[in-house]
Amino acid sequence: MAPSANPALSIVGASHAYGDREAVRDVSIAVSPGELVCLVGPSGCGKTTLLRLAAGLEELQAGRIVIDGRVVAEPGRAVPAERRGVGFVFQDFALFPHLAVAGNVAFGLDRMERGARRARIEEVLQRVGMADRAGAWPHQLSGGQQQRVALARALAPAPRVLLLDEPFSGLEARLREQIRDDTLHVLKHAGAATLMVTHDPEEAMFMADRIAIMRAGRVEQEGPPDAVYMQPANPFVTAFFGQVNEIRGRVRGGRVATPFGAVPAPLLAEDAPALVMIRPEALRLGEVDGAPASARVLTARLLGRTSWVHLALGGAGEERGPSEGEAGHLHFHARAPGRFLPPEGQILGVRLDPAQAFVFPDTPPQ
Repeated sequence: MAPSANPALSIVGASHAYGDREAVRDVSIAVSPGELVCLVGPSGCGKTTLLRLAAGLEELQAGRIVIDGRVVAEPGRAVPAERRGVGFVFQDFALFPHLAVAGNVAFGLDRMERGARRARIEEVLQRVGMADRAGAWPHQLSGGQQQRVALARALAPAPRVLLLDEPFSGLEARLREQIRDDTLHVLKHAGAATLMVTHDPEEAMFMADRIAIMRAGRVEQEGPPDAVYMQPANPFVTAFFGQVNEIRGRVRGGRVATPFGAVPAPLLAEDAPALVMIRPEALRLGEVDGAPASARVLTARLLGRTSWVHLALGGAGEERGPSEGEAGHLHFHARAPGRFLPPEGQILGVRLDPAQAFVFPDTPPQ
């Protein structure tokens, strides 16, 4: 989903520093009504600072923030957080321990008439599956239940903009999958513009209509999940979504040679140094006959939905890369769907899916 001409939330040229450390540098993001945008990146990249700027919990030092057509922050001017019309779900949920579930949800509804307030509390608790726990205290709830109540409290005033800061990080893995699935349905039903911070690339792929990948205070790439995964802008974005196999070489005739066949490099000059990054799932394992390369299995592990296979490729005459192992062998990792556990030492044919092999200029790391 692309941002509309009238986004509910616009962050324009935002910058913010803590002392001499620049946390956010000239970031612009727009979120449309009903759209969910995920900010992802390593710790310290600025994603939570950006969320706090939108919420009014930090003072904007440069740029502009617009919510529902109204400027709420620019240098020297800031609308207080409670008057911005945003809902915020904190990482630790921040429920009031002295209030029961219904009291927590009612917190932002003080201007409502009593009957309407009661109906709204019941409605949002029903929506998140917590109507039967309205009288419970926060300490009596599981982590997943606390997350649902925090979401209900944020949704109760019907905000145009919802901000979520790592809302599932404190939940155990199996519960996290269920809760985020439920939350996605609730958010889509609510229709608010949602900006969510997560450190988990898979979670961002699951939740987001668009993903903005940040590094060192800047957005490296923004777009739909399939676009940023299948068309990464640079090596940082490519590697952010998981381990990759790296091969270094030079452009010859518009292509870069790899042990699995040549990969097109249309944007690089002839003889330019190149870095080829290959996702593990791009290496297809099978019969040796007809395959462009063969490799010996070092180990294989079942990871649940997929299997992880560590391979050694004989490398006589091949250009070495950073995955070069002992005795002149190149080491690679492949990911296969389902249960695929070839025995150690077995020789397999390796074929490459070129759609998941990416070529970039081979430049020194920054």
